[in-house]
Amino acid sequence: MTLRGRAISPGRAEGRVLKIDGTFSFLGGVDASTGDLTSGEGNIAGKVFVFRGGKGSTVGSFVMYDLMAHGKAPAAVVNSAAETIVTTGAVISSIPMVDMVDIDVLRDGDEAVVDGDAGTVEVKGTRTVRTASSALLNERGEVLLLQRPPDARSFPGWRSLVAGKAEPGEDPEDTAVREIMEETRISVSKPPAARLPPVHVREGDVVWEVYPFLFRVGGQEPVLNRENVGYEWASPDSLKGDASLVPLTDEVVGRMLKELK
Repeated sequence: MTLRGRAISPGRAEGRVLKIDGTFSFLGGVDASTGDLTSGEGNIAGKVFVFRGGKGSTVGSFVMYDLMAHGKAPAAVVNSAAETIVTTGAVISSIPMVDMVDIDVLRDGDEAVVDGDAGTVEVKGTRTVRTASSALLNERGEVLLLQRPPDARSFPGWRSLVAGKAEPGEDPEDTAVREIMEETRISVSKPPAARLPPVHVREGDVVWEVYPFLFRVGGQEPVLNRENVGYEWASPDSLKGDASLVPLTDEVVGRMLKELK
């Protein structure tokens, strides 16, 4: 899997991912002489250090330089959104850095290659699979949820929208229409009522590149094939915080519904 973001600080480096939640301040957050984190367990020396973005004093830039001087700097830095402190520290310390990356698909211990010139993060040992995931919206404003069987190859036992893998060279919109017919016998036509840019969902060593769509289906009821064992029509509000749903389901449904208004 290769994630494409924005090049911030040049250079290329490889290492194991060390990821923390939220934002991070190098000032007070790490011991510059050892690389040990002070706000949690771990050592960033030689790691691909992943966090959402920087915060705190501008002195943090010089802490990064101090880490480099002690030979304890991270091999690379990956952010969701770069800000001035970390950007400056990475540049003056010659640490490759990339941002605008979906860091939710990165995990502690991943072997990653960061290219600060191309703005990419390659995660070794993973593969990307393109899929379409479609919300079917009925006349009552409810969304169709399918129940996956316990022996399903992906997300066994979870509930999901109507989803399936794209065939080689197939446009995701065509995938969506085909999968809806195969899994529910409901006929929909292009274009969808709403769509979103692809999102990424990690499952083991597979990263699902998901293309979300929304189709209006009136009063049609599904006739399921063997890929699912049950269904229900659910109100969009009931999806929020539902732990039985495939990750990001509630988020993409909410965003697509807003596009309709």
